[in-house]
Formats: sequence, structure tokens, C-alpha cells
Amino acid sequence: MTKQTPIAEELLRGICQVIADTEMGLSGTEIGHLLANAQIADTDPTLTKWKRLFNAFANWQNRNGCANNIYDFLLRAMNPVSYMNKKEAFDWRREELNKRLVFTGLTILETGRIGRIAQAATTIKEAEQRADELKRKLNKREVHSDVLEFYRAELLSDNYFHAVFETTKSVADKIRRLSGLTSDGSELVEAAFAIGNPRLTINPLQTETDKSEHKGFANLIKGFFGMFRNTTAHVPRIQWTIEEQDALDMMSVASLCHRRLDKAKRT
Repeated sequence: MTKQTPIAEELLRGICQVIADTEMGLSGTEIGHLLANAQIADTDPTLTKWKRLFNAFANWQNRNGCANNIYDFLLRAMNPVSYMNKKEAFDWRREELNKRLVFTGLTILETGRIGRIAQAATTIKEAEQRADELKRKLNKREVHSDVLEFYRAELLSDNYFHAVFETTKSVADKIRRLSGLTSDGSELVEAAFAIGNPRLTINPLQTETDKSEHKGFANLIKGFFGMFRNTTAHVPRIQWTIEEQDALDMMSVASLCHRRLDKAKRT
């Protein structure tokens, strides 16, 4: 396995403080179990959680000259299987870890795996400037507020791949909320906008023009899901690079979908 560059001390400390956070972090028992599974010696088990973890990580790096087992620990700690009924904890840990990992050029995906970002931030100021610039571009396009909710953590680290996935989810979530349906993807769209018995309508459906527009909107959403959401759900980030311009254009499409859905009526 390729040796991973050791993590700088200050960054390592921040990672440990997230993982061992008093309210949202792992328990002492969980930390001990994960250290053992990652084959990292638990050098100071009696210390406070984050110091215990930091000392174990630092000792391992100093002895081995790399960060491989630390990343193995993170993979185990962020395994989605362990968060079946704890989504809030998963989202918080992932977002906080990614704020630190941006400086290494890495990011934790929603799958719990570790992916690479286009360019690592070198300072906190740089990361903040990147986020501000993206927000400015989104605001200039006057994108829907429901889309803006999904740009912060993901686009902060240039992880456009995952931002695409999160933004398309916002459209599906709104359709489910408005229609009362529980399905997903094309099945959800077809059930929500079926001409014969629609749950949602975007116009009176009185004329052929109305029906054509209604079907076109449904097809737009299905194509949107097919190109972006289905792809991001099944293809590892490293195999599909999304540039900033593509991500912004996709968010504009999502914004259009949200605006039309806001005016849709349930039948």
C-alpha cells in the first residue's frame, strides 16, 4: 500500500477533537475498539478522549513515518453501517472532519469512503475565500434557497461530485414531501406527475399545451436524476470529475425544479 504523508500536528489535533467531541463524538469504548481494529497502540487510555486519541495517532505516525492506519481508523469510524439511526451524528462528524481534511486534499464522502479533491486548501483563509466566491456565484444566479443549503460543506472543499449528489437529493426530498410518496428516482417522478392520475400538477392540465409542459417538466427531472443523481450514487468520485462550472449549471437546473415545485398543487 502506498504510504500516506503524515498529518501535520495541528491538523491531527483538530481531527482528534472532532472524533472525540464531548457531545457528538465517539465514546471512549468506541475509540478503544477502533484503535485496536486499526492496529494503532492505545498508548494513554486514561487521558481525556481527544488527548488519548491524539497521542495514539502521533505515536503511530512517529514510529511508522506515514498516516496509513490513521486513515484506516477514519474509514472505520465513518462507516455508514454504524450510523443507521444516527444520521445527525454522521453528518456532523463528516462535515467537521472535512473542514480539516480540506488541507490534506482529501474528503470523506457520504459513502464513508475517502476521496480526493481537485486542490487542497493551504490555509483557513483560502478555504473561506473559496466558499465565499462560490456563494457569490450562486447568489448572482439567484438560485433557490433550498439549493444554497447544500453548497456549504461540500463546495468548501471543491468536492463538486458530492455537491451534485446532495443537490439532486434536495429535489427528490421536496417531491416526496409535497406528494406524500416514499419512492425515489424515476419511479417517484412517474408516480408524482402521471398525467392520468397525478399527485402534483404544475398547471391546470386543461389543454394539450398544459399536458405537454407537465410531461416535459417530469422528463426534465427524470433526466436530471439519471445524469447526476444515479451516477453519483454508483460511481466513485475519482472516476467522474465535475468542474466548478458544471456544478454551478447543475445547481441552476435544480433551482428551476425547486421554483416550479414551489408552485405545484397537490391533487
